Amino acid sequence: MVLARFSVLNAISIWGKYRVATGISYGTGARQTLDIYATQPRRAQAPTVVFFYGGSWQGGDKATYRFVGAALAASGVVAVIPDYRVYPEVRFPGFVEDGARVVRWAHDHAAEFGGAPSRMVLMGHSAGAHIAAMLTYDRQWLAAVNLSPESNVRGFVGLAGPYDFLPLHSDTLKIIFGPNDRLAMTQPINFVETDAPPAFLATGRDDDIVDPGNATRLARRVDETGGAAMVRVYNGVGHRLLIGAFAAPLRPLAPVLRDTVDFIDRVTNTTETSSAQVRQCCRAEGIA
Repeated sequence: MVLARFSVLNAISIWGKYRVATGISYGTGARQTLDIYATQPRRAQAPTVVFFYGGSWQGGDKATYRFVGAALAASGVVAVIPDYRVYPEVRFPGFVEDGARVVRWAHDHAAEFGGAPSRMVLMGHSAGAHIAAMLTYDRQWLAAVNLSPESNVRGFVGLAGPYDFLPLHSDTLKIIFGPNDRLAMTQPINFVETDAPPAFLATGRDDDIVDPGNATRLARRVDETGGAAMVRVYNGVGHRLLIGAFAAPLRPLAPVLRDTVDFIDRVTNTTETSSAQVRQCCRAEGIA
């Protein structure tokens, strides 16, 4: 049912102002490919966003999220949307390792599509937000591809993300993230340090799949380290509508796209890079 609804949104997005290149390999595996959405006409030095979709770390298809790539590209952003390996092919941290490879690819190739590698933002929805958060806060994953969050990531956008989701109740998730003595290493909230990139954490008040408290708890931890994290809770919005609202027919229900693009523009603007500046700006606009 969800895929069918997103198919309708994708059909509508075909007529947007953007260019797309599909099926580009960033690894040798069948699921290690990506699509890239570029502005039309081409915009030089555009912000570059790597977006990871959700699927409980067990499924998903980048083609399902064409409406997200189209919306971002039409807003002046170059969007990279990858597939990545999922369970049972891999367990944690296999999908995070794939995420790091995608960021490396985007850093090396975004300029070919008008994107600026120096204006990189990581973004994800649901399980994809977990992947993006791990890449943002746990330095080891980007270090493995000779990048770093503090030098190569300008911001993090988390949409309905699980960042602090222990204890696990699902037997499948216990397999994906186990063993028990390593579970703390799977939680993004445990890796927040000073100088982390600014974050925009969005959630729906009616989300019954991922506890909205994940966003507020992560924001609190970021604030404790002196960083910048802005939380937006949308009334009347559930887990799927939060990402569905990127599509034109659903935008009146929640300004998720507008808020996301505003944040991306803010943190990738060369005149506003520090956490203190971002926090001050967003509080003035009533986002924090």
